[in-house]
Amino acid sequence: MIRVNLSLGIIIALVCWSAPLAAEPLKIVTTLPVYADLVRVIGGDLVDVSAVAPARFNPHFVEPKPSDVLRLKRADLFIHSGLDFELWRHPLTDAAGRSDLRPGGDRELDLSKFVRLLEIPQNTVTRAQGDIHIFGNPHYTLSPPNVRLIAKGITEKLSAVAPPSAAIFAQNLATWSNRLTAKEQSWRSLLAKLSGQPVIGYHNDWVYLADYTGLKIDEFLEPKPGIPPSPQHLAELQQYISRNKVRVIIQSSFYPTDSSEELASRTGARLLILCQNVGELPECPDYISMLDYDLSILAQEF
Repeated sequence: MIRVNLSLGIIIALVCWSAPLAAEPLKIVTTLPVYADLVRVIGGDLVDVSAVAPARFNPHFVEPKPSDVLRLKRADLFIHSGLDFELWRHPLTDAAGRSDLRPGGDRELDLSKFVRLLEIPQNTVTRAQGDIHIFGNPHYTLSPPNVRLIAKGITEKLSAVAPPSAAIFAQNLATWSNRLTAKEQSWRSLLAKLSGQPVIGYHNDWVYLADYTGLKIDEFLEPKPGIPPSPQHLAELQQYISRNKVRVIIQSSFYPTDSSEELASRTGARLLILCQNVGELPECPDYISMLDYDLSILAQEF
């Protein structure tokens, strides 16, 4: 009896010791909520993911908190946009003291290496041109083809970090990809309405949406990237809207709306607040619903 109880005790102890190890999810930190959404879709219960940037905050100017540093210290993987977009990520990784999370490290993933970049400067860039991104436009998540490539890259990296779960990650990716394919088929009629339509943006962060939809977004409320609208520039845009019969002005929720509303009031154009990031608006809890929302409310105007 003593021997049986001892053996049973050993078995229970081994189970209790090993079960938490087997069930421990990968700790993932992403810069943006849109990446956290993709990690959550692909990783499911096998990941514990958080984003540093709030959904309704300009991702150029995030100020990481001490809690973000702590999460990064404990992270199994750090996922970011790369390029010169989230410049705040460098002080963040420095504060975490993890060389493997810095560029080129084993536990970091630069998503820009997977995508087709637009607006890569061909000439020397100066501050006189405004806040130009010197490696290309980094707002690439509004392109479903790019996000497919991103999701595949995330799947491959998660599989490298946790090889026993690779088959699960691959299946989750396939399920999500099929959902996106079905949605893209339903978007065809919306894209037909949008193609060739002139639209004004607030900031130059819609180029990938324009590339995907065929929208013409050639003018912005910012006269140069990062420069607030001036009265003179608003007057020029008013004439542009009149000449080109522009119906819509678009911007993200984290930019001020006073100039946009004034321009809309002067011209009769409609101001639409679109989603750049998952969770930015209640209608956009995940990537597919975010694109569905943006395309649907745009198409209603044409």
